[in-house]
Amino acid sequence: MKILDLGAAPGSWSQFASRIIGPKGKVLGVDLSPIKISLSNATFIQADLRSLDLLDVFKKSGVEAPFDCVLSDMAPKTTGIRVTDQTRSLELCELALETAQKYLRSRGCFVAKLFHSEGFELFRDQVKQNFVKCEVLRPKSTRKESKEIFLIGIDFKGHFNPALTSPG
Repeated sequence: MKILDLGAAPGSWSQFASRIIGPKGKVLGVDLSPIKISLSNATFIQADLRSLDLLDVFKKSGVEAPFDCVLSDMAPKTTGIRVTDQTRSLELCELALETAQKYLRSRGCFVAKLFHSEGFELFRDQVKQNFVKCEVLRPKSTRKESKEIFLIGIDFKGHFNPALTSPG
């Protein structure tokens, strides 16, 4: 089993995923911030996903697509301006979904954290178009004033096509 963890720092999701998939599985984590944990079945890359050549990363890390799950815990650097923060969060979720559409295996899953906003329903509809089932989760541990929620896509309807991800 292979998991792509976007926004992996500080490493909590990667640690959880590592335990779930066991020693034969692989986690590939990407974040702007350094990831200071070490896991025997994980590789971490400090980079901006928006400018990263993922195909090159896959080759260098030895963790090739397709992935069984794409996790996104990416969050923008908050400004305190709610609309700006929500818009940036949604943009990161859209980037994560685009990444999942390219590198997820058929029937794979997708999890993305976002700040609830006006764009939520449109994004949820995009997830519904790509997955058999879409769930919305607001963990009980989330602070009452927080707008963070998770969208979960189960059973990816598409399929990984290496020809669509290769350069040229």
